[in-house]
Order: sequence, then structure tokens, then C-alpha cells
Amino acid sequence: MGAYNTISFKPEHCDGCNACMTACAEAKGGSAELLHSRIQIVADGGTFELALCRQCGDPKCVANCPAGALTKDMEGGVIEWDGSKCVNCLLCTVGCAYGGIAYNSLAGHVVKCDTCGGDPACVKACRAEHKGGGALQYITTSRIYNEVGDLEDLFVPGLAGCQGCNTELIMRHTLRRVGSDTVLATPPGCIPGMGAVGYNGLTGTKVPVFHPLLTNTASMLTGIKRHYKRQGREVTAMALAGDGGASDVGFQSLSGAAERGEEILFICVDNEGYMNTGMQRSSCTPFGAWTSTTPVGERGKGKTQDAKNMPVLMMMHNCEYVATASTAFMDDLYDKLDKAIAASRRGFAYLHIYSPCTTGWRFPSAENIEVARKAVETNFVMLWEFNPRDGLCLTRSPDDPLPIDEYLEALGKYRHLEPEQVEHIEGTVADNVAFIRSLAGGRHPAMARASAGRA
Repeated sequence: MGAYNTISFKPEHCDGCNACMTACAEAKGGSAELLHSRIQIVADGGTFELALCRQCGDPKCVANCPAGALTKDMEGGVIEWDGSKCVNCLLCTVGCAYGGIAYNSLAGHVVKCDTCGGDPACVKACRAEHKGGGALQYITTSRIYNEVGDLEDLFVPGLAGCQGCNTELIMRHTLRRVGSDTVLATPPGCIPGMGAVGYNGLTGTKVPVFHPLLTNTASMLTGIKRHYKRQGREVTAMALAGDGGASDVGFQSLSGAAERGEEILFICVDNEGYMNTGMQRSSCTPFGAWTSTTPVGERGKGKTQDAKNMPVLMMMHNCEYVATASTAFMDDLYDKLDKAIAASRRGFAYLHIYSPCTTGWRFPSAENIEVARKAVETNFVMLWEFNPRDGLCLTRSPDDPLPIDEYLEALGKYRHLEPEQVEHIEGTVADNVAFIRSLAGGRHPAMARASAGRA
């Protein structure tokens, strides 16, 4: 049995507006009568709970049905109801622990969610009512599991990452997708620090891996890629580097390789600092953030400079492919990873993945993905991609963002911020949104020059 798409519910975001129930009733019953709704939001003290079919993998409603009216579609994952077989015994409702199938007195039979054929009306209504940030989401990342779940994990078990660190998730997903014909470079940082290059003479990966200096990652990969090409072998020369190894001391070799169009896949895992060696600031550390070298006290108020916009700098090298990504949006990340792998066969590909650090950013380890999601939903992080032919394209709309406070208040490294600092951050985010929008609305300068030359 594979994985399936599903409707998820976040009770902390629900205000009981019933927009989802009304939309479902209209879609399935042809009226706004909430009895027709196949999703029910139930008040529970000061919060809300959800009664909805979970499309269970081992559904008790199906097992309880004596007439065979309920069946599990193993292809799409939906539990289907056949009215011509139903005898209204209601044993299915007894078997469901989630209140997902119930008797509708107006219809005269049981009703349940069928996800509207993969485009659930309830989710659309919730997002429209709450400007894209509602309590309901339709999760479609099951395709990732189904596509790559059987591929070999090319990192060994037992890497020593911090609890809740999603950098290991990035490493394992990335190398599984890139495949075994890979030579991996991991410059000093969290990635080799958690054991990617191994301990005591044993490697941490199942592909050739080496530990370059912070300064020469891209130049060493250049030599390796050219060596294999001379031998007639097609391998992926890939770097998994932190923001320090990319934006600071590693930038000169990175910039040179990008300018020459070397056939390299360079992935920057940006946790906004040198987290492996004591949480020092990097040029990618945002304004106002606490680090061990931008302390907070009677005089210090965190970092006093804005973060370097590394993805934009790499785009201006006219690379074959540049993109930003987040582990909170895995569909988007995988699409971009596929494009980056293909682009690295033709030239330089750069993928910038934002990776919250539970230790250095000071938030509970269980909240890593939620922090990553809030960064994008507040426009603190923007998701886009670039290639020289099509220019820059947004892959997630920055319209109707959540208030920036929802992101800043989730992180201990911003707990000290004063109102004027928050105002500065809000202005920086707004300026970046306007700048990226302007690039997405026009064409890359190289394209304009090419058009002028043809004219």
C-alpha cells in the first residue's frame, strides 16, 4: 500500500467560522444546509475539533459493512460508498473513531468525504476565508513517498544531528533523489559534523564523499567533474554546504565556478549562521538575530546588518538554474531538486534551502517544520526559481502574508526585539517582496540584451 493525499486540520488556526462546512454542503447537497456537510467542526471548550473521514489505510467502516457498500480505492486512497448496496444498518458509523461517516436524515443514508476528486471545496473555502492561512490544508506530498520511497537511502543510519534538525531530512532526501552516481563534497559545518564524512575510518555515506576546506569546495568539485568527464563517465558533482561555506569564505570559489558555468549541483543549507561551532553569525544571519557573536545585552541588540541575499547573487551569475526552497513545502522542493539535477548536466545549478536550527534559533525541536512554514507564509522567505531563458518565476504567491510577528515570536533568537527593530524587519521583508516581484514581472537583463541583438 502506498501513501495518499489527505486533508489536514490545525485546530489552533480554526475560529469556527463554518466556511468549510457551508462549502461542503453546497458542493455535495446543493444547499447551505449544514446537515449536508461531510465535514463537521465541533466546539470543544475554547478550541475546535474535526469530524472527517481520514480515508484510513485499514478502515474499520469497510470491515464493519455487511453489504460491501464501502470499499477502499487502493489507487487513489479514497473510501468509496455505493448507495445501491447500502442497507442503512449504520454499522460503519460504529466502526469509525473519527466521526467521518454519519447518517444524513435529509438524504436518508450515510455520507462521507470523497475529497471532491482531489480538489476539496472545504479547503478552498477555508483558505479564501482566512487569506490562505486557514486551518485546513490538502497535503499532496504522498507522491514523494510513492516516487522515491523505495530508492536507497545513501546516508548510513545513525547520523549525529541535533534533535529535531531537518538538515538530516534534506541530506537524505536529496541524495536519495540524486542517486548513486554522485561525488559529494561537504565543507566544514553541520553536515560533516553530524557524520556525513564518517567517524573512525568509516564513511557516513554510500557514495564517494570528501571534506574540502571552507574556501575551495566549488573548485575541488570542478576538478572532480572534469576528471570524470575526461574518462567518459557522467556523475553528479554535488556540494552540501552551509551558509557560511557558501556566502562567506566559500564564496570566491563558488562565484568562480558559477561564472565559468561548471557542471556542478551546489546546495546551500541555510541555517543563518555557523551553528556547528558555537552559533556565530554569518553574512546570511538576518538583522536583529541573536548569535554568540551578535549578543543581546545592555548595548548589543543582535545583528545590526541585513542578511546577504545569496540566491539573488547567484542568479546574477546567470547560472543554468537557481532556486529557493523550504522543507515545509516538500512538493516545491522536489520539483526544484529535479530541475537542478537536470540543469547540472548543462551548467551550474544552485539550490538554496532554508533550514531552521532548533539549537541556534532557540525553539522546541518539535516545531521545526512549523517554523519553516511560518517563514514562508510571512514572506520572510520567498520561494522562486530562475533560469536564463525564462527569467525569475515565483513558485508561491507572496499575496496575503501572515503578520511577521507570527514568525518572529516563534523564535527565541528574536525574543529581545524592540518595536523599531521589528519595524526594520517588516520594511526589509516588504522591500524584498517588491524587488523579487519586479524581477518576476520583467525579463532577466541577459534576455533583453539577446532580444535587442536579434532585432
